[in-house]
Amino acid sequence: MPRAFITGITGQDGFHLAEFLHDKGYDVYGMVKGQNNPRAAKLQEELPFLELVPGDLADLPSLVAALQIAQPDEVYNLGAISFVALSFSQAELTANITGLGVLRMLEAIRMVGGTQNNPIRFYQASSSEMFGKVRETPQTELTPFHPRSPYGCAKVFGHDIVVNYRESYDLFACSGILFNHEGPRRGLEFVTRKVTNAAARIKLGLQHELVMGTLDAKRDWGYAGDYVKGMWMMLQQDQPDDFVLATGETQSVQDLVELSFAAVGIDDWQQYVRQDPKFYRPAEVDLLIGDPAKAKAQLGWEPEVDFSTLIHMMVENDLAIEAAKGR
Repeated sequence: MPRAFITGITGQDGFHLAEFLHDKGYDVYGMVKGQNNPRAAKLQEELPFLELVPGDLADLPSLVAALQIAQPDEVYNLGAISFVALSFSQAELTANITGLGVLRMLEAIRMVGGTQNNPIRFYQASSSEMFGKVRETPQTELTPFHPRSPYGCAKVFGHDIVVNYRESYDLFACSGILFNHEGPRRGLEFVTRKVTNAAARIKLGLQHELVMGTLDAKRDWGYAGDYVKGMWMMLQQDQPDDFVLATGETQSVQDLVELSFAAVGIDDWQQYVRQDPKFYRPAEVDLLIGDPAKAKAQLGWEPEVDFSTLIHMMVENDLAIEAAKGR
């Protein structure tokens, strides 16, 4: 059976990817940081097939030890300080984990898999936030980067070091430049889940208002379950390469709010939403929209869940969760 090792296993993408790979017949190993990680027990309950291995992207020896335990055919580096807003107040930590963590993982792969004919295939979770103040629309694999947050800057380093190791050491190393991808397992700190959860709670009378930053920013939003399939597809190619995964469509934050409230039967959403400057970023990314033509042509990858279906899925999940809490 093929073996896969996933960092960031406790996040949304880690969960989806572990399920997907298990269904493909993989032995799946997930890296968790620290003793008695509070998410580990719940993860083992939901994914009983998963083997958890200790490790930390800030500590190279722990990554070497984790890979020696897992002996993976494929490594998926999804681990990061991934909340963009937080990266402004914790810039050094973000650079260390989200940026240098990629370098450490590549070095660990070279140590465990060997410096010649390394059999381990590596996937790096790059991000559309690398484009930032976009130079062209839509964005492709060749669009220049202009990141607008410490998170985006760290992701650019991670992306570039993957290219460097691929060219320098002949590693099978790929980066997926994924545009925003969401789902019911998204954390409440992210704007999509913040909005869908608030709409559900307001409908149930558990919350009275939703406080937001800008409503004008536009994003290319897809479903996380579709995107993890693309990650796997990248590592099944004959040659390593980088790919944009996106829907090729864009919606504003206001579109997200309107659709979420409409999904619970509230049309006059304006009376429940208040904007507060404290939620504005020091440097905003106004528009992101990806061109997935290369992924479609070379991988055969297509997003299957559209934006409306995605938001309804998330709202229905939040209604069920919040109603259960009430009971």
